Amino acid sequence: MEALVITWRELLCVVIAVLVIYVVELLLVLRWSGVRGASWLFKPKTGPETASNEGLLQEVCDLRRQVTRLQGEVDRFQSAPVVTVSPYNLAIQMARQGAGAGEVASGCGISRGEAELIVALYRKLRI
Repeated sequence: MEALVITWRELLCVVIAVLVIYVVELLLVLRWSGVRGASWLFKPKTGPETASNEGLLQEVCDLRRQVTRLQGEVDRFQSAPVVTVSPYNLAIQMARQGAGAGEVASGCGISRGEAELIVALYRKLRI
């Protein structure tokens, strides 16, 4: 049997080939796993995906500005006093101005008895 003889050049070629395979495999794993900090290894994406992502980011920024503006308007409306005019408040005002019970009842949409009571109460206060 002949002895197997490996020269230093053959050994060096095998080591280089193994290292190249290892580095390629490492780069593929880094790319697929999405490891941060490895972006310098790969070219940034250009093309329609990047353009649509930038468009979406701009739209999100615009929507955030609109939400902030609308939230300010909502806060302003919530802090504003709410004035509700009930039919009874209107009836009291009419009675103070001297309107009769029939006029108060028809003008405010309340019953004739309620109108008579309001007119009687608030005419007494005017005296």
